[in-house]
Amino acid sequence: MKIIITIVLFLPLFATAQNTFKAVVKNDDTKESIQGATVQIKSLQLSGITNDSGIIILHNIPDGKYNVEITSIGFKDIEKAYTFPLSSINILHLFMDTEASELEAIKISSTRTGRSIGNTPTRVEVIAADEIHEEATMRPSDIKNLLSETTGIQVQQTSATTGNASIRIQGLDGRYTQILKDGFPIYSGAANGLGLLQIAPLDLQQVEIIKGSSSTLYGGGAIAGLINLITKVPEDKRVLHFNIN
Repeated sequence: MKIIITIVLFLPLFATAQNTFKAVVKNDDTKESIQGATVQIKSLQLSGITNDSGIIILHNIPDGKYNVEITSIGFKDIEKAYTFPLSSINILHLFMDTEASELEAIKISSTRTGRSIGNTPTRVEVIAADEIHEEATMRPSDIKNLLSETTGIQVQQTSATTGNASIRIQGLDGRYTQILKDGFPIYSGAANGLGLLQIAPLDLQQVEIIKGSSSTLYGGGAIAGLINLITKVPEDKRVLHFNIN
């Protein structure tokens, strides 16, 4: 009977050992509440997300000193130590500084007509630099192998002496294939023989291919399709100085 009485007396002590952490997370610059910020106590495996008003409530925190971490996208992470039970029952105000992030470079190319992306039926296939480099190590003289391995493109040699070839896209004659280099035509319209030996793959950054009648925006010579050769951009510019005695 004495043992039962002792356990009952200690139950209120364990009940009062649980604390509550209540805080509001705000932007230090605008003083506005931050929604969706993550607040966690890793040592206790407690975490939560701020609501629409930036308020977070964590329950069942035992007495002791713990580190509270606050993270949010676009803001610098903060970490503060609190000793529970807290000296004040008022809601805490936590302020986060904005963090500037750099975006990767984005390349934008336009067509000859004004229309939205959702209504654009043109599909552009891209041969990346890694694949071009792989083909260039095997055949550095021309780009025939690179184009012939693309679905829907057939490279037909027209001259064994000069190495000229005709590019047939989706079965149409080679004269209906327009070849561009950095957006400018290499050959005139309806060219029957294309000298692919004049195009070195070592100079290419990527190859863009448009198949079908949507490429006719670039002229009547692009009825079958369009091949745009993008050259590499020099990254290191050096000036050489020569001394002439």
